[in-house]
Amino acid sequence: MDRDRAQKIRLLILDVDGVQTDGGIYMGGRGDPLRRFDIRDGTGIYIAIEAGIRVAFMSGKSSRAIRKRAADLGVKDVFEGLRDKGEAYKKLKSKYGFSDEEVAFVGDDVIDLPVLRQVGLAIAVGDAAEEVQQVAHRVTVRPGGRGAVREVVEYILRAQGKWEEIVQGRYGLL
Repeated sequence: MDRDRAQKIRLLILDVDGVQTDGGIYMGGRGDPLRRFDIRDGTGIYIAIEAGIRVAFMSGKSSRAIRKRAADLGVKDVFEGLRDKGEAYKKLKSKYGFSDEEVAFVGDDVIDLPVLRQVGLAIAVGDAAEEVQQVAHRVTVRPGGRGAVREVVEYILRAQGKWEEIVQGRYGLL
Protein backbone atom coordinates (compact mmCIF):
# COMPACT_ATOMS: atom_id res chain seq x y z
CA MET A 1 0.00 0.00 0.00
CA ASP A 2 1.38 3.44 -0.90
CA ARG A 3 0.45 4.87 2.53
CA ASP A 4 2.90 2.42 4.12
CA ARG A 5 5.51 3.59 1.62
CA ALA A 6 4.81 7.24 2.49
CA GLN A 7 5.48 6.63 6.18
CA LYS A 8 9.14 5.84 5.39
CA ILE A 9 9.94 8.92 3.27
CA ARG A 10 12.89 11.10 4.32
CA LEU A 11 13.80 12.52 0.90
CA LEU A 12 11.39 14.01 -1.64
CA ILE A 13 12.78 14.55 -5.15
CA LEU A 14 10.80 16.73 -7.51
CA ASP A 15 11.06 17.07 -11.25
CA VAL A 16 10.60 20.70 -12.28
CA ASP A 17 8.95 21.19 -15.68
CA GLY A 18 5.59 19.45 -15.73
CA VAL A 19 5.62 18.84 -11.96
CA GLN A 20 6.36 22.18 -10.33
CA THR A 21 5.29 24.03 -13.48
CA ASP A 22 2.44 23.39 -15.89
CA GLY A 23 4.95 22.15 -18.45
CA GLY A 24 4.71 25.25 -20.60
CA ILE A 25 7.66 27.49 -21.30
CA TYR A 26 6.82 31.09 -21.96
CA MET A 27 9.24 33.00 -24.16
CA GLY A 28 10.09 36.58 -23.25
CA GLY A 29 10.77 39.26 -25.85
CA ARG A 30 14.49 38.48 -25.73
CA GLY A 31 13.91 34.75 -26.06
CA ASP A 32 14.38 34.07 -22.37
CA PRO A 33 12.29 31.10 -21.21
CA LEU A 34 9.98 31.88 -18.29
CA ARG A 35 8.36 29.37 -15.94
CA ARG A 36 5.22 29.65 -13.84
CA PHE A 37 5.52 28.07 -10.40
CA ASP A 38 2.51 27.42 -8.16
CA ILE A 39 2.46 29.23 -4.81
CA ARG A 40 0.72 26.33 -3.04
CA ASP A 41 3.41 23.95 -4.26
CA GLY A 42 5.99 26.30 -2.74
CA THR A 43 4.13 26.24 0.56
CA GLY A 44 4.11 22.44 0.41
CA ILE A 45 7.87 22.34 -0.17
CA TYR A 46 8.46 24.73 2.69
CA ILE A 47 6.24 22.63 5.01
CA ALA A 48 8.04 19.41 3.97
CA ILE A 49 11.41 20.93 4.85
CA GLU A 50 10.04 22.21 8.15
CA ALA A 51 8.78 18.69 8.91
CA GLY A 52 12.30 17.30 8.43
CA ILE A 53 11.97 15.92 4.93
CA ARG A 54 14.88 16.76 2.67
CA VAL A 55 13.74 18.11 -0.71
CA ALA A 56 15.73 18.07 -3.97
CA PHE A 57 15.00 19.28 -7.50
CA MET A 58 15.95 17.35 -10.66
CA SER A 59 15.49 18.84 -14.10
CA GLY A 60 16.43 18.00 -17.64
CA LYS A 61 16.82 21.74 -18.25
CA SER A 62 19.16 24.33 -16.73
CA SER A 63 17.70 27.62 -15.65
CA ARG A 64 18.36 30.53 -13.30
CA ALA A 65 14.64 30.38 -12.48
CA ILE A 66 15.02 26.83 -11.12
CA ARG A 67 18.01 27.81 -8.98
CA LYS A 68 16.22 30.94 -7.73
CA ARG A 69 13.07 28.97 -6.86
CA ALA A 70 15.15 26.41 -4.96
CA ALA A 71 17.03 29.12 -3.06
CA ASP A 72 13.81 30.94 -2.16
CA LEU A 73 12.35 27.75 -0.69
CA GLY A 74 15.49 26.55 1.08
CA VAL A 75 16.11 23.59 -1.26
CA LYS A 76 19.84 22.88 -1.19
CA ASP A 77 20.11 20.03 -3.71
CA VAL A 78 19.44 21.05 -7.30
CA PHE A 79 20.41 18.86 -10.24
CA GLU A 80 19.77 20.42 -13.65
CA GLY A 81 20.66 19.88 -17.27
CA LEU A 82 20.28 16.14 -16.73
CA ARG A 83 20.13 13.59 -19.49
CA ASP A 84 20.31 10.77 -16.96
CA LYS A 85 18.31 11.36 -13.79
CA GLY A 86 19.17 7.86 -12.61
CA GLU A 87 22.84 8.79 -12.17
CA ALA A 88 21.94 11.98 -10.30
CA TYR A 89 19.63 9.93 -8.08
CA LYS A 90 22.46 7.55 -7.15
CA LYS A 91 24.69 10.51 -6.19
CA LEU A 92 22.00 12.15 -4.08
CA LYS A 93 21.06 8.93 -2.31
CA SER A 94 24.72 8.20 -1.60
CA LYS A 95 25.36 11.74 -0.34
CA TYR A 96 22.80 11.35 2.45
CA GLY A 97 22.89 7.59 2.93
CA PHE A 98 19.20 7.05 2.17
CA SER A 99 17.83 3.71 1.04
CA ASP A 100 15.46 3.53 -1.94
CA GLU A 101 12.50 2.96 0.37
CA GLU A 102 13.17 6.30 2.11
CA VAL A 103 12.88 8.26 -1.14
CA ALA A 104 9.85 9.60 -3.01
CA PHE A 105 10.08 10.98 -6.54
CA VAL A 106 7.44 13.01 -8.35
CA GLY A 107 7.62 12.96 -12.15
CA ASP A 108 5.57 13.49 -15.26
CA ASP A 109 7.39 12.16 -18.33
CA VAL A 110 9.56 9.32 -19.63
CA ILE A 111 12.85 10.97 -18.57
CA ASP A 112 11.69 10.34 -15.00
CA LEU A 113 11.14 6.59 -15.40
CA PRO A 114 14.63 5.41 -14.32
CA VAL A 115 14.22 7.09 -10.93
CA LEU A 116 10.53 6.27 -10.54
CA ARG A 117 11.36 2.56 -10.95
CA GLN A 118 13.90 2.68 -8.08
CA VAL A 119 12.34 4.79 -5.34
CA GLY A 120 10.20 3.60 -2.47
CA LEU A 121 7.33 5.91 -3.40
CA ALA A 122 6.91 6.74 -7.10
CA ILE A 123 4.39 9.49 -7.77
CA ALA A 124 3.02 10.76 -11.08
CA VAL A 125 1.22 14.09 -11.37
CA GLY A 126 -2.37 13.89 -12.59
CA ASP A 127 -1.53 14.85 -16.16
CA ALA A 128 1.64 12.74 -16.44
CA ALA A 129 2.41 10.60 -19.48
CA GLU A 130 0.65 7.24 -19.47
CA GLU A 131 3.96 5.34 -19.09
CA VAL A 132 4.71 7.31 -15.93
CA GLN A 133 1.26 6.74 -14.44
CA GLN A 134 1.63 3.00 -15.06
CA VAL A 135 4.80 2.69 -12.94
CA ALA A 136 3.65 5.10 -10.20
CA HIS A 137 2.52 3.88 -6.81
CA ARG A 138 0.29 6.95 -6.63
CA VAL A 139 -1.11 9.48 -9.12
CA THR A 140 -2.10 12.90 -7.86
CA VAL A 141 -5.54 14.35 -8.45
CA ARG A 142 -4.02 17.72 -9.33
CA PRO A 143 -1.99 18.27 -12.51
CA GLY A 144 1.62 19.46 -12.58
CA GLY A 145 2.10 23.13 -11.75
CA ARG A 146 -1.35 23.34 -10.19
CA GLY A 147 -0.91 22.07 -6.64
CA ALA A 148 0.28 18.50 -7.25
CA VAL A 149 3.42 18.98 -5.13
CA ARG A 150 1.37 20.43 -2.25
CA GLU A 151 -0.94 17.41 -2.52
CA VAL A 152 2.05 15.02 -2.33
CA VAL A 153 3.53 16.74 0.71
CA GLU A 154 0.24 16.65 2.59
CA TYR A 155 -0.22 12.97 1.72
CA ILE A 156 3.27 12.03 2.98
CA LEU A 157 3.02 14.08 6.16
CA ARG A 158 -0.47 12.76 6.97
CA ALA A 159 0.84 9.20 6.54
CA GLN A 160 3.66 10.07 8.95
CA GLY A 161 1.28 11.68 11.45
CA LYS A 162 3.02 15.06 11.13
CA TRP A 163 0.57 17.12 9.08
CA GLU A 164 -1.69 18.36 11.89
CA GLU A 165 1.25 19.16 14.16
CA ILE A 166 3.05 21.20 11.50
CA VAL A 167 -0.03 23.06 10.29
CA GLN A 168 -1.33 23.73 13.82
CA GLY A 169 2.07 24.79 15.12
CA ARG A 170 2.98 26.97 12.15
CA TYR A 171 -0.34 28.37 11.08
CA GLY A 172 -2.59 27.89 14.11
CA LEU A 173 -5.13 26.00 12.04
CA LEU A 174 -7.19 22.83 12.38
